[in-house]
Amino acid sequence: MGVKMKRITVKSIVEMKGERRITAITAYDYTSALLADAAGFDVVLVGDSAAMVIHGYDSTLPIGMEEMSMHVRVVARVVKRALVVADMPFMSYQASESEALKNAGRFMKLGASAVKVEGGREVAPLVAKMVAYGIPVMGHIGMNPQKFNIYGGFRLQGRDKEELLKDALALQDAGAFSIVLEKVPTESAKYVSERLRVPTIGIGAGPYTDGQILVFHDVLGLIPGLNFKFVRRYLNGYEIMKEALERFREDVLNGNFPSPEESYD
Repeated sequence: MGVKMKRITVKSIVEMKGERRITAITAYDYTSALLADAAGFDVVLVGDSAAMVIHGYDSTLPIGMEEMSMHVRVVARVVKRALVVADMPFMSYQASESEALKNAGRFMKLGASAVKVEGGREVAPLVAKMVAYGIPVMGHIGMNPQKFNIYGGFRLQGRDKEELLKDALALQDAGAFSIVLEKVPTESAKYVSERLRVPTIGIGAGPYTDGQILVFHDVLGLIPGLNFKFVRRYLNGYEIMKEALERFREDVLNGNFPSPEESYD
């Protein structure tokens, strides 16, 4: 009989700071959630990056609560060990406090253990309200993909480490249990991480954060053309899977599939 693995909680993540690095990955469906949990990640983020890697959009903005709810429901049902965090999509929390609480609560009812919101000082009051009502929140500062129109693209942010720290402290004081630092200089990420009680999770933020996260499809090389500097591809999944599909197609055309062993008497 296999050993039952202890479920990761928000408290577990906070306690990892200073003890060991936190491992995180995104997931969106049955297969990616099954693999992420089996691989032993601490955090599985149901990212609004689904807009790009699942639905084929050029940014995260088009995805809404309906699509995200479908992804959250599946991932939360499949994952047995990791902490499942649901990304709040664009305009699901910015319009009003009541709408934000309603949408965050919806994700929690679908099985998520926490939600993630983008922004610093401007969203701190909302984070405090969510936490007060029992909704754990992961923060996200530095490059916020939902603000790419303001930046003029997915550009490096956080060069001013003092301003970045002010955002981080505001989120920490509001009750955020961890903070994602995306696409910021290594020095800024190190400066902020060393001054927080809660852990930081980096993506394009150098090696000195308390943990790291990447997008599932980027790690496995499933989508050609997405070549961000901060991504390390561990597999050329697109070419491997395409080759397998081509072999199946050729076997059908050549009459090599199905064989007698793959047919019923």
